[in-house]
Amino acid sequence: MQTFVNIVLGFCIFESVGAAPITGSTVYDSEYYDVPLGELSHAFVYDENQQSNLLEMDIGTALPSVIQESYSSVSLTEEPEEEASTPRIIDGSSAQGSGVLGPQTQDGFPTCLLCTCLGTTVYCDDRELNAIPPLPKKTTYFYARYNRIKKINKNDFAALNNLKRIDLTANFLSEIHEDAFWRLPRLEELVLRDNRIRRLPELPSTLTFIDISKNRLGRKGIRNEAFKDLHELQHLYITDNNLDHIPLPLPEKLQALHLQNNNIQEMHEDTFCRMNDFNYVRRALEDIRLDGNPINLSKTPYAYMCLPRLPVGNLI
Repeated sequence: MQTFVNIVLGFCIFESVGAAPITGSTVYDSEYYDVPLGELSHAFVYDENQQSNLLEMDIGTALPSVIQESYSSVSLTEEPEEEASTPRIIDGSSAQGSGVLGPQTQDGFPTCLLCTCLGTTVYCDDRELNAIPPLPKKTTYFYARYNRIKKINKNDFAALNNLKRIDLTANFLSEIHEDAFWRLPRLEELVLRDNRIRRLPELPSTLTFIDISKNRLGRKGIRNEAFKDLHELQHLYITDNNLDHIPLPLPEKLQALHLQNNNIQEMHEDTFCRMNDFNYVRRALEDIRLDGNPINLSKTPYAYMCLPRLPVGNLI
């Protein structure tokens, strides 16, 4: 009997111990290894029946509320923003004059966003432009080929004191203001080929290269002595313009003169040489193209006596 009483007493003690709460140990979560679970504002519930469902969930979709609150406490719109009110100036002038992306165009875009700027070179090729965009003041080389530009205004290149090359090949240019180029102090190369130009404006004396081929200059498109003061000019290309004469006088440093496919019918003996000075030698001018013109070069043999090479053209 005593044995049976001991068994019943032991079973009751075991039940009371198993039902007592555990207070002596602390459980840590792997995400918050230094925070006891009891101090968190929520309870982690482990349900054996839901374990299979949890395994099917994507990682990160069942973040605890503490983590969710940490993400949602900071709004995405409250992130620190860079200063965008005034662009950084690269030349010390006003923001509208020449910022990092250049001045604003008529379309509301900075030039260097609408075009491509690499260093001081601006590429605006094939951008369907209808006008010259405002350029950064430090622009050195400007390319705007294959566009729809019809006119060059007086101030399109104003204050661009570093500009050395302008290339407007294959536009719809028909009108150029008389003062559009000559005020540029460093302009060396001017390319206006394949346009509709009927009159050449005044040119700066700093030019070394001019290409105005495939235009509509005709008889009156080049004024008298247009190239006389261009003392540094070395290459002059005026092909396909329906010219009926060679524009004189030609600068002494000229090396190449291309006049193909015009309407030049005659030449004077002093066109290239000095008729009264048989000792004069023009060594620089080595490349003269007159092919495609209705002129017989053999009729003026003394016109080439000072040249290192004969012009290319009809000798019959």
